[in-house]
Amino acid sequence: MKYILVTGGVISGIGKGIIASSVGTILKSCGLHVTAIKIDPYINIDAGTFSPYEHVVPHITDAIQDWVMKQAKISVDDDGVEPQVCVIELGGTVGDIESMPFIEAFRQFQFKVKRENFCNIHVSLIPQPNTTGEHKTKPTQNSVRELRGLGLSPDLIMCRCSAALDASVKEKISMFCHVEPTQVICVQDVSSVYKVPLLLEAQGVVDYLCQRLNLPVEMRARKMLTKWKEMADRSDRLLEQVSIALVGKYTKLSDSYTSVIKALEHSALAINHKLEVKYIDSADLESTTLQDEPVKYHEAWQKLCSSHGVLVPGGFGVRGTEGKIMAISWARKQNKPFLDANSTEFNPETEHPVVIDMPEHNPGQMGGTMRLGKRRTIFKSSSSVLRKLYGDVEYVEERHRHRFEVNPELKHHFERKGLQFVGQDIEGERMEIIELKDHCYFVGVQYHPEFTSRPIKPSPPYFGLLLAAAGKLQSYLAKGCRLSPR
Repeated sequence: MKYILVTGGVISGIGKGIIASSVGTILKSCGLHVTAIKIDPYINIDAGTFSPYEHVVPHITDAIQDWVMKQAKISVDDDGVEPQVCVIELGGTVGDIESMPFIEAFRQFQFKVKRENFCNIHVSLIPQPNTTGEHKTKPTQNSVRELRGLGLSPDLIMCRCSAALDASVKEKISMFCHVEPTQVICVQDVSSVYKVPLLLEAQGVVDYLCQRLNLPVEMRARKMLTKWKEMADRSDRLLEQVSIALVGKYTKLSDSYTSVIKALEHSALAINHKLEVKYIDSADLESTTLQDEPVKYHEAWQKLCSSHGVLVPGGFGVRGTEGKIMAISWARKQNKPFLDANSTEFNPETEHPVVIDMPEHNPGQMGGTMRLGKRRTIFKSSSSVLRKLYGDVEYVEERHRHRFEVNPELKHHFERKGLQFVGQDIEGERMEIIELKDHCYFVGVQYHPEFTSRPIKPSPPYFGLLLAAAGKLQSYLAKGCRLSPR
């Protein structure tokens, strides 16, 4: 196993994730099996539901190393082959107190796996103040010095900058950071993040990693990278636009929905459309807002109605409050007995619990109680739109992260009104996919399809939404789920 550790300095949000995924992309284009790990530097069992009582203190560095080696061997490809390369993104900034145990763990790790199997890519900022217009290397020098002081020496220094670096700047970084000029890689701002892998490839990153890690790669034209270049070039030439209203709780911070936005981008790019996302706070659509702030209410509804499609992260009453309200609201509109329909999260005593705690979930105990990871969903209908979008398969495997579900006892009530449960879990107990009959595209899923979306292979549920929003879904389905060559 070959390990590539990506660290960052100077500031957070420098682009470690994009660098890590770009390195993985160009190595994968060489025919290598590549996996990736993202580490958030919290010493915690379940960082997703953080609790100060759950810190892992004894032998933390050994635990980190063992966990990395275990995760690196898990196949992420359809063929089930064990990965040859693991790209590890260490979150945070070198010097942060949270990341110290992880830096120390990887200092030890480089000797455990041997030098020929481990290399470090350090991502750093090269600012260019407007006052002088000169690229400043001091922050990078300090960051590398601190990293070296902690026992890690970067093999490649990825310099984030607004414009391309002159050779003299690279030489200066080389001299004071103890690397060759060829090991200083310029990652300037580009029109699309999809151009970053091409930027790294052009500067010899693959050649260096192959030599440094002795990777079994044939130096030949790579089909995947050719397709990637075509996609990146196409992203600059999009003329038609499609707008999607994203209705959620956390719309004031767009980073909250990064995975969702990327999945939408992948799908929009696949149909040659430029994506416009309209963020709408779900609370602004409520009748209480009409009474308190009518201007905000009408602006929110105008945004919603002028969009080509609507997306509610969390799907049909399964993960976030947005989805639960969608399920509850739909139920309340059907007939009188469901006027007080609710979620047991909001009202444990409700007479009509549309959304309930999963049986294995322990109410009141948040940490480690979610239904997490890849699960299989079986299609129960051959006419399902999502089934066709997935390639007319019998089942799909997607990633889950939730602790509530639609009450299976009410399934027949929903289906009588045209809301079809077309996908269920293996046991047939959990409602995984819903579709509204006689609607151009109204679907909801229990899982998170955005987690498996890729630039060249967009997520089918999101792809269907963008096709429907652009008025192309029916023609796509009629052609046997094929896009036209143009």
